[in-house]
Amino acid sequence: MVPRLKRSSIIAITLASILVATVVIGAAAFAHGRHPDVVVASSMTHMHHADATSKQAFHDETRKLWEDHITWTRLFIVSFAADLPDLDATTNRLLQNQADIGDAIRPFYGDTAADQLTKLLTKHITTAAELLTAAKSGDPDAFQAAHDAWYRNARHIARFLSDANPDNWPFAEMRSMMRDHLDLTLAEASDHLNGHYEQDVADYDAVHAEILEMADMLSHGIIQQFPNRFA
Repeated sequence: MVPRLKRSSIIAITLASILVATVVIGAAAFAHGRHPDVVVASSMTHMHHADATSKQAFHDETRKLWEDHITWTRLFIVSFAADLPDLDATTNRLLQNQADIGDAIRPFYGDTAADQLTKLLTKHITTAAELLTAAKSGDPDAFQAAHDAWYRNARHIARFLSDANPDNWPFAEMRSMMRDHLDLTLAEASDHLNGHYEQDVADYDAVHAEILEMADMLSHGIIQQFPNRFA
């Protein structure tokens, strides 16, 4: 049986392996400070054109995007735990999802905001490399600093989204949702890698329920902020 590891150690190893598999450990890390203010496009001349779509279609598309996020994360955990030959392909697809999420806000908030979100999501991965290094070296201070940075990054993502749409995405609620997402994913990875498969399945159900709640909040917020963009 695999020894029980700290959840933070498990996710450090899991996420950092994304970097190893895709040779992105050498990518430059982004600053830990607060991100620049979100730049919201004020007119159609600063936005990519998007045809009007139905509210239901947009709701469904947003759910699909975030379901991809948790699905490919889970598939990566499974492939990583068993050292399956599909690990590289799974990793590449998971990383693509981070860019897809950034691109999803591009028609509404413009290129600068979309690129900022992609960078914030990518920072999850670069911080995982720091966690792996600290875990292997047995440096508890470095490990704790990297662990704190990972959660700090989640708060930056929450702040980014709240700044973009404060009326519909209050910071406290976005911060809570982001932290819940990290906590639930930590539980899922820990239980799977330690062979606690029944609990692992229950963990994934919890991850799924929470991400759909967040996806619905995001799609509803954009529909409310840009009502003229929807049929």
